[in-house]
Amino acid sequence: METSERPAQILESVRAYHREVDRDSGFVPGETEIWTSGAVLTEDDRAALVEAALDMRIAAGPHSRRFESAFARYLGLRKAHLTNSGSSANLLALSAFTSHLLGDERLLPGDEVITAAASFPTTVNPVLQNGLVPVFVDVEIGTYNTTVDQIAQAIGPRTRAIMLAHSLGNPLESTEIEQLAADRGLFFIEDNCDAVGSTYDGRLTGTFGDVSTVSFYPAHHLTMGEGGCVLTSNLPLARIVESMRDWGRDCWCDPGQSDACFRRFGFQMGNLPAGYDHKYTYSHVGYNLKNTDLQAALGLSQLTRLDEFVAARRRNWSRLREALEDVPWLRLPEATERSEPSWFGFVLTVDPDAPFDRAALVSFLEARKIGTRLLFAGNLTRHPAYIDRPHRISGTLANSDVITDRSFWVGVYPGLTEEMIDYVASSIIEFVKKHAGGTR
Repeated sequence: METSERPAQILESVRAYHREVDRDSGFVPGETEIWTSGAVLTEDDRAALVEAALDMRIAAGPHSRRFESAFARYLGLRKAHLTNSGSSANLLALSAFTSHLLGDERLLPGDEVITAAASFPTTVNPVLQNGLVPVFVDVEIGTYNTTVDQIAQAIGPRTRAIMLAHSLGNPLESTEIEQLAADRGLFFIEDNCDAVGSTYDGRLTGTFGDVSTVSFYPAHHLTMGEGGCVLTSNLPLARIVESMRDWGRDCWCDPGQSDACFRRFGFQMGNLPAGYDHKYTYSHVGYNLKNTDLQAALGLSQLTRLDEFVAARRRNWSRLREALEDVPWLRLPEATERSEPSWFGFVLTVDPDAPFDRAALVSFLEARKIGTRLLFAGNLTRHPAYIDRPHRISGTLANSDVITDRSFWVGVYPGLTEEMIDYVASSIIEFVKKHAGGTR
């Protein structure tokens, strides 16, 4: 066999292997695990990974650049930079605003960043890691997002930025927040990790902020296994993100590339001697937060099915909500007005006067192999990591405390079938009837 023919044969064997091991054994209620989230992988995904491996694409390279271009195009933005995780994307997104290249506009230690108390930690951690002060605002029960009014009330003399996530895929009041930030001279960092494909006022989330972030962890809308992305149409800001992601270097050549600017030895920067190698000149305190081409190859395969994934999430969420519409004692989730969410999960909050608590309902569902998750950290200010950290609280965090004590969510990701969704709904209904007699 010719060497040139071997890759095609290997890939066909990989596809056959996938079909063999991925056979659906059927859903058995109470025995089959119903996960809250997970990757939906096909033979195309497996083949894409193996093809990249055959090419020995072990670092960031052509697949990464192709994905960055395709994903930026999907969102209608000018630049996308892949990272090794969504958490790293958040770190880069906020850190970029501390760059000396922004001059007097840069964020300085002690400046405040408004964020939600009921959030995932890595939306808040970059604030603290940069010596900034998080200002925590509350959220609404139902949408599980904060409002533009609460953000406006939280603005103080040291407030310089807003960093918020769309909760479980449900969009923030994005147009209003974007306008508020512009009117008050604030940076807006939009954590879009849970909401790829969601829209507000007909615009995709991830397009409202000065910069936005995405995660490609298996739980999310697209997966690379691990991975994330920082997106923006602000080219100077994109350049800062790239520098910080790539060790902090000033050079923009890809690894293995030299002298793309034809001035590799023609710069004089800092206190370095004239002509010092630009590939080893550092303009930022940076990291190595790049991804690999193996990850990007998987991401490119997944990206072709994004619309399919978004439709499945919406379909599963709607089916579950319709089934639970008249169930007492449970507060059901609500889409933000003027939005069309690409749902990450289906959140439920147990009423304070219910004859059962969250723990009992969660235990019942878990015993039936129905996965549950709390709404991330609940009220972050109550966690050991944040109790002694500098912060400010605007108003009260009453609803964040409600979430901490009485909220949880179940899955709606594309890997769940209608039969699974119906079993989740019937199990919740059975539990409530058993404890409440089906009436208030």
